[in-house]
Amino acid sequence: MDRAQKEELVTSLTEVFNTTSVVVVAHYSGLTVAQLQTLRRQMKANGATVKVAKNRLAKIALEGSDVAHVASLLKGPTIIAYSSDPVAAPKVAVDFAKANDKFVILGGAFGKTALNVDGVKALATMPSLDELRAKLIGLIQAPATKIAQLSTAPAAKLARVFGAYARENEAA
Repeated sequence: MDRAQKEELVTSLTEVFNTTSVVVVAHYSGLTVAQLQTLRRQMKANGATVKVAKNRLAKIALEGSDVAHVASLLKGPTIIAYSSDPVAAPKVAVDFAKANDKFVILGGAFGKTALNVDGVKALATMPSLDELRAKLIGLIQAPATKIAQLSTAPAAKLARVFGAYARENEAA
């Protein structure tokens, strides 16, 4: 990698660290290329990204960012997963770690908050942004549906009462 490529990598990583909401750092030593490709596909499918970067260059990119405390985790063969959805990258990383013993989550960052392994796992158990939006829309729509049902219910009850009186009068 020549100097220009290194500068370009540092610039792109700096932008990533300044714009994403969550960063997960993990060791990937011993994973096959096929396993790494599977991880990349799973991350991409969930709106997250994975990068293998030289630790020295990643530390340079971390300087001055909100997630600068992640630099202490960059030792050995590390991989960086990130996403703008605060749950996507941790969820995929934790699921992948369960299936692959050689993928070890070291920690991460959620905004300015440092996350240890348990913090990343806790974030992974939360519902995704899309799931939360769906629940919120469901909660908003539920009262409107109930109001519509209640407003039509008295009319339906009145119709049944009138129908019963009509049948009673016909019988008499």
